[in-house]
Amino acid sequence: MTGDAFGEMIKEALARPRETAEIVERDDGFIRSGSPARYFAAPAEWAPLERHALDLARGRVLDVGCGAGRFALALQERGLGVAALDTSAGAIEVARRRGVRDAVHAGLAAHAAAGVRYDTFLLMGENLGMRESRERAPGFLGCLARLAAPGAQVLGHGADPGRGFDPVHDGYAERNVGRGRLPGQMTIRVRHRELATPWFDYLLCSPEELGALIVGSPWAVTAVERADRVNYLAVLTLQPGRPGETAVPPAI
Repeated sequence: MTGDAFGEMIKEALARPRETAEIVERDDGFIRSGSPARYFAAPAEWAPLERHALDLARGRVLDVGCGAGRFALALQERGLGVAALDTSAGAIEVARRRGVRDAVHAGLAAHAAAGVRYDTFLLMGENLGMRESRERAPGFLGCLARLAAPGAQVLGHGADPGRGFDPVHDGYAERNVGRGRLPGQMTIRVRHRELATPWFDYLLCSPEELGALIVGSPWAVTAVERADRVNYLAVLTLQPGRPGETAVPPAI
């Protein structure tokens, strides 16, 4: 049954964290199961890359794909104005129950029409992957630009999929290339009990691929901090005089 599997998983994890698993299925049949504890972790438990992103946040912040609201809560405690955005109704319910004051149930394109402007966009938890694909990245970046105040920044957690570490993932990457897709593009869905989200695309890419994807957009990569061979924090800065356009409306 199609539904808000991610939101139901987050709600169950809030009540019974030790009994709940996050299950992600890829369209080739690969299934990953893990603990949802990271969605509720306090800053002291975070990776250094994530704490560094908190330190870089400034002005009014939009936490895109907020999940259970851990970044929004941490920024509230620091006195920053922050809105938490997610397409999952269950996630927004949990974020509000945990104390997030401004939690918005909407996609990025719909929120861009609200007329609010932000100085910092958080795309944490590997949420740079929300660009979906080479074709949809311009629309996603354009939506961010429409929401951006002058000089705004994107703080994004990226994941470099690499090659040669796992034959299953390498084979998937090779099939992607054969279909004209970027190697790290995944078609996935989240499952929980009898529910599954609709299939959606998620894009893992190297810092070099990220740089190529934003060429022609209103953004420039101004810093990349690698934590290890996979994880990195990218800082994108809005360029003066470059208004955003959404040639391909994002589906997030």
